Amino acid sequence: MDPMDMMFGEPLDPSETEGLTATAGQPLDTSKQQPAGEDAVVAAMREVYDPEIPVNIYDLGLIYNMDISDTGDVRVEMTLTAPGCPVAGEMPQMVADSVSRAEGVGQVTVTLTWEPPWTMDHMSEDAKLALGVG
Repeated sequence: MDPMDMMFGEPLDPSETEGLTATAGQPLDTSKQQPAGEDAVVAAMREVYDPEIPVNIYDLGLIYNMDISDTGDVRVEMTLTAPGCPVAGEMPQMVADSVSRAEGVGQVTVTLTWEPPWTMDHMSEDAKLALGVG
């Protein structure tokens, strides 16, 4: 994959981005800090927006799976609204960076998947209202 495609947000081939993984954060010292709960991680995800849609990625239904370990490490599986999305190469890192800044979060791994394909059915009711759909 050409790194320039990722830098300038040009559409990437979905086969090049399936399984794309981004990481951020450092191991959490659980003797000094309690691992984050789901609410803190979700709040951090809600700070990330698809640049083309005025709704955060969590309410858009782009987060398919989230696992928070006892050590504060977070694993996220996510998708995007379309495989040819121009931010496909950047969005997982944006999510990893945002989640890693949450209190009580250690290392964050975000993996991009295209299965199952995203549909508007994944959106929260708030997102549907904000976008005037459904």
